[in-house]
Amino acid sequence: MNAPLPPADLLRTALADLLDGLPPKQAAQAVERLIANYRGRTPTDAPVLRDRSDVAAYAAYRMPATFEAVRGALDALADAAPGWAPARHTDIGGGTGAATWAVSATWPEPRPVTVLDWAEPALALGRELAGSHPLLSAAEWRKARIGSALALDETDLVTISYVLGELTAEDRTAVVAAAAGAAQAVVVVEPGTPDGYTRIIEARDALIAAGFSIAAPCPHSAACPIEPGRDWCHFSARVSRSSLHRKVKGGSLPYEDEKFAYVAAVRFPAEPAPNRVVRKPQIRKGQVLLDLCTAEEALGRETVTKRHGALYKAARDAEWGDPWPPHQE
Repeated sequence: MNAPLPPADLLRTALADLLDGLPPKQAAQAVERLIANYRGRTPTDAPVLRDRSDVAAYAAYRMPATFEAVRGALDALADAAPGWAPARHTDIGGGTGAATWAVSATWPEPRPVTVLDWAEPALALGRELAGSHPLLSAAEWRKARIGSALALDETDLVTISYVLGELTAEDRTAVVAAAAGAAQAVVVVEPGTPDGYTRIIEARDALIAAGFSIAAPCPHSAACPIEPGRDWCHFSARVSRSSLHRKVKGGSLPYEDEKFAYVAAVRFPAEPAPNRVVRKPQIRKGQVLLDLCTAEEALGRETVTKRHGALYKAARDAEWGDPWPPHQE
């Protein structure tokens, strides 16, 4: 008997099957337009995904990276709350459903899932893809205006991934408020750009004001010590590229690194998050300089030298966004 495919491989297989025969030129043209929206340069109050060709291009171009980024944020939430798992999940602006796949990869058990999006073609494609996933085949895909009129049923987990950049400031505020009023945990993911980070900070502040505490990535729930406009906090997820993915994106490498910013906030007790590396470590002769966001609600620098033994090796291997000190075996 063949073992079940890992979630990321299952998603790539479903995309390849569904998008077989997609004209590369048509997909590339749609991708170029979508990139501007994805990077947050063109906020709008209309659906970004307009028709089947847009949705197909988006799925090939963005779903694998969105899946890995959201899974990275969810894994951090799971580390902070090891005894908790969502009994219900609502995905706001879920499009073709990458976040729902990520939730089922993090907590692989059945649960009611509702995906809300204003683009019917995206919902239709997401429903088709979910048919190949044993935990998502019964998910509800519902058309909804993602904005000030959004109403949510009570749920355990709300995800909002790569959505806020498509909204006006007023709608961003309303969507985060709706999530805060409906859920026990809210995870927001945006591109790992200065603008994406600014939107994450806005959402973070709103969630704290609504009574949430920060489970990840921050080691505290006080004001972020990183000043928007001068620096930004972001993370990286390694994404394996399928041949279809490389064709649509015009790349040759078998992988890419997805930069993302996120916040995971909860209404229940969670373990304190570790200090985080917030800049690329500076490796010098016999020492490594680590800039950290700390539980003391401030930025600090730690110098790790050869005399620290195994910790020095870990510091040399550390990357922006890693916890510090590293998890002990």
